[in-house]
Amino acid sequence: MQENSQHNVLSIEKSVPGRRALRFEKAEKAANAYLPTQFLREKAPRLPEMSELDIVRHFTNLSRLNYCLDSHFYPLGSCTMKYNPKAYDVLSNLDGFASLHPFAPQVAAQGTLELLYNLQELLKEITGLACFTLQPAAGAHGELTGILTAKAYFQAKGQHQRTEVIVPDTAHGTNPATSHMAGYQVVNIKSGADGCVDKEALQKALSDKTAVVMLTIPNTVGLFEKDICEIADMVHKAGALLYMDGANFNALIGVAKPASFGVDMMHLNLHKTFAAPHGGGGPGSGPVGVAAHLAEFLPKPLVEKKDGLFVFNENMPHSLGKMKTFYGNLAVCLRAYCFLRQYDADTLRQVAQQAVLNANYVRVALKEYFPAFFDRVCMHECVLTLQKEKMNGIRTADIAKRLLDYGFYAPTIYFPLIVPEAMMIEPTETENKESLDRFIEAMKSIFQEIVQNPALVHDAPHQQPVGRIDEVSAAREPNLHW
Repeated sequence: MQENSQHNVLSIEKSVPGRRALRFEKAEKAANAYLPTQFLREKAPRLPEMSELDIVRHFTNLSRLNYCLDSHFYPLGSCTMKYNPKAYDVLSNLDGFASLHPFAPQVAAQGTLELLYNLQELLKEITGLACFTLQPAAGAHGELTGILTAKAYFQAKGQHQRTEVIVPDTAHGTNPATSHMAGYQVVNIKSGADGCVDKEALQKALSDKTAVVMLTIPNTVGLFEKDICEIADMVHKAGALLYMDGANFNALIGVAKPASFGVDMMHLNLHKTFAAPHGGGGPGSGPVGVAAHLAEFLPKPLVEKKDGLFVFNENMPHSLGKMKTFYGNLAVCLRAYCFLRQYDADTLRQVAQQAVLNANYVRVALKEYFPAFFDRVCMHECVLTLQKEKMNGIRTADIAKRLLDYGFYAPTIYFPLIVPEAMMIEPTETENKESLDRFIEAMKSIFQEIVQNPALVHDAPHQQPVGRIDEVSAAREPNLHW
């Protein structure tokens, strides 16, 4: 217990005056002579004084407290937290890529430009779209790029009356935010009883004011829009564009090409589907693909091949401009390129099929305990809810915290908003049956605790360095310093 209690002790509290891990030569102290006086501190900062062994143990023990894919299963719905091959990390750190200066002339960056060009071609192949830009640095950044591309398209056509973007309630939350940022009025429509787009509601919302209809496919309740071809026809008859949020492409890769069911534009999250680790705000990459009639409005430059060389095409008079100072996120793009080159079409199809199988395996196994809100075959993720009459006052947040004691990271909870007490479970294709069975058994055990001893769940977690906190006070009066 004493050793475990040390996990809650800060390095400054372990400090012992005079203890050192490093000693600097006296000559280095003269660095102060090169700094203007006004930039020097009047009093030396209080820093931890620890031996090298103390430091190693301190940070090693802290790292053991982390939940990460290398040590735990992440059932983190809508984020595709799957295992990423370590070989890709090694390749992304190759000196020729990692040390390339962003201002290097194109002739000195042919290898990198070739990789980016080939990645564009691969993304075109798996989506069926005519043109891609790798410039956006994240999924939401890709959304904004796509919507601004649509705006440039309608401005060029003189259709300035198109001021609305239609977003269903099963879309990712960034969709309405992106539309608003782009200067559009957001029109929300409710889903039908089956969890998919209500076509009547969509038809009523469509008008000559509609610029874009944004659909998340599969949507946030893990369902494929079964009427997508009919919906695409409705959107196009209204003169609008159909945008697909491709953050959930892990369920479709190798199975379906969005262009084939009428999508005009979409973004992909390379840091989800395409094997680049993500979380904590980055790193990310959100390439945008468009149909041929929208290509000239994409941000410039585009990577093209001309006379045997790979070049940036800056000659795009109708482009919306630049979305990023430099071109994309190379390390993430490189990992995605490796992922697509390593697997053939059949294997990519198996990625989606296994992800769908895993999600449905969990859904069916937990049906009697935490039923799916929409009781039908799902795609890559299932959204479970609570049987309120059996919960003894326990809520989803309590279950999420109790899962930590069982060694599992908590799933996404309370999202999507249309599902009460939602738990969004996304196993991904990289988890094996044994891992899923352990998770399922943990959920069943928690259900039994709810029935027999709800206080045990309500007060969770019990085996973590920090127990149940007052979340309201933590949000309103955060202690941001020691």
